[in-house]
Amino acid sequence: MDCIHLLNKHFWTRGSADKNRVLVDQLKQYGVIKTKKVAEVMETIDRGLFVPDGNSDYIDSPMPIGYNATISAPHMHGTCLELLKEHLQPGMHALDVGSGSGYLTACFAMMVGLQGRAVGVEHIPELVASSIENVKRSAASSLLNGGSLSLHVAGLNLNGLDFSPPSTCRQEKKMLNGRQGWPEQAPYDAIHVGAAAAKIPQPLLDQLKPGGRMVIPVGSFFQDLQVVDKKLDGSISIRSETSVRYVPLTSRAAQLQGF
Repeated sequence: MDCIHLLNKHFWTRGSADKNRVLVDQLKQYGVIKTKKVAEVMETIDRGLFVPDGNSDYIDSPMPIGYNATISAPHMHGTCLELLKEHLQPGMHALDVGSGSGYLTACFAMMVGLQGRAVGVEHIPELVASSIENVKRSAASSLLNGGSLSLHVAGLNLNGLDFSPPSTCRQEKKMLNGRQGWPEQAPYDAIHVGAAAAKIPQPLLDQLKPGGRMVIPVGSFFQDLQVVDKKLDGSISIRSETSVRYVPLTSRAAQLQGF
């Protein structure tokens, strides 16, 4: 691979920035992005840095990132950021379950800032390793280095560490599958789940702060993007935002079957 291609692909170049901005402008025209805050963060975090080589970075479609996982379509990222924006104010805590490429976790981190906390949880260790590298190349790199953005798997914080795939020892069974969230930084003002659950996992409801909001796709073949609000008295209200199609929230072994 030549050096010019590497620069165009993996760093914030004028070309990639322009393409990313055009994508954001299109989402604004379609009414997906409604607020300046969401537009600014999606312009700042270049999607192209989170999409593997060989894919179309800036089209409005989900893209494979390996290990039977995808990065969601930009319109879904915009939709979820709009739904969560009031719960991603500076100083707040956000959890991204099924963080995959790290893109949305990086967006959360930019919105909550240095005084906040954005946590990504992913049960595929190789994806956690690649997502950390993606974030390091992005505008959110300083937040990763400063500790307000973190990406986790198997109970470990891998930021800044050498990575090697886990062994097949018994300890691997302790790996988070996403349904357990990340209780160490709870409660969260905002929780996003990037894979469809058969039902809303109770541990995620428990980790949602009173006054907080969770956005989660629910269902199997037919799925709805559900908006879950926890009121200050701890009671829960749920509404369906739109029909969606996500990969299932499952175990590592099930996700890798046939990969």
